[in-house]
Amino acid sequence: MRKNVNPQAGIAVIDINDVPELYSGIKYFDGDIAFADKISTIPNLTDVFKVTFVAVVFCLRGNLRIKLNNVEHVVNEREALYIGANTVVSDVEHEDDFDCKIVVVANTMSMNFINKSIVEAVMLIGSNPVVKFTQHESELMLKYYELAMFKIEHPQINYSRETLMGILKSFALDLLSCVSKHFTESDSGMLRQGDKLFHKFLLLLASNETNERSVQFFADKLFVSPKYLTSICNEKCGSTASDLIARSIVSRIQQLLQYSNKSIKEIAAEMNFDNLSFFGKYVKKHLGDSPNNFRKKNAYGK
Repeated sequence: MRKNVNPQAGIAVIDINDVPELYSGIKYFDGDIAFADKISTIPNLTDVFKVTFVAVVFCLRGNLRIKLNNVEHVVNEREALYIGANTVVSDVEHEDDFDCKIVVVANTMSMNFINKSIVEAVMLIGSNPVVKFTQHESELMLKYYELAMFKIEHPQINYSRETLMGILKSFALDLLSCVSKHFTESDSGMLRQGDKLFHKFLLLLASNETNERSVQFFADKLFVSPKYLTSICNEKCGSTASDLIARSIVSRIQQLLQYSNKSIKEIAAEMNFDNLSFFGKYVKKHLGDSPNNFRKKNAYGK
């Protein structure tokens, strides 16, 4: 099992790329997304480790005991456990008949699912990571998992990664919509000051209609220094404010290149780039190709 060790805390750090090596229950893995079950096949569950990805565990039978950031949680049938990026996991115990489904998403990929309507639910579930579903909600979550697995297992039926991402985005939206119904507005008062600042930053990112890319811009909006905003982002998700802004911007550019008929010049203007040269360099840096080449290789329906 490959682990990266944090020399300061002595805690093993588990990246999404480590998942296939430490977990034989993997059903699908492509570097950004993993589907799994049979948590009992994960070795060394009693170890203390930090994850850099986002994971949701759906309990179908039995129960699971687990500590997240040294706080114990119990997950029972028809409940889901949300494990956010940069979470320290320890003391994992489960019943012999425990059965579950697990979805793991790279932290960079999870930014693609952010929009203004779900940020509140993300923050609430981060503070209250165990969510109880109704029978119908539980059935819906399971059907999403099964649909994604069916697409993966039957690639001959019009499979593409874009359709899988569409399923996952709908999955995330419905999951967080269900979550938000199980919390009251008073729950938002449970968020600490750092949580609230990070929450407001994500809301600004989601509603960034002018496609601003400066950390200073967002820090000014939040009445904090860029350094402090970056420290909060590092604490909450293990990424800098600049990284989160770039992921949000790149996700929008990628969608426009893949799914719109707008010209490269029109996309550059819409994304608030002063000239095509700078836009081209930005896309090359983050997507590994020029805007034209990326569109040719990845356009929807290609």
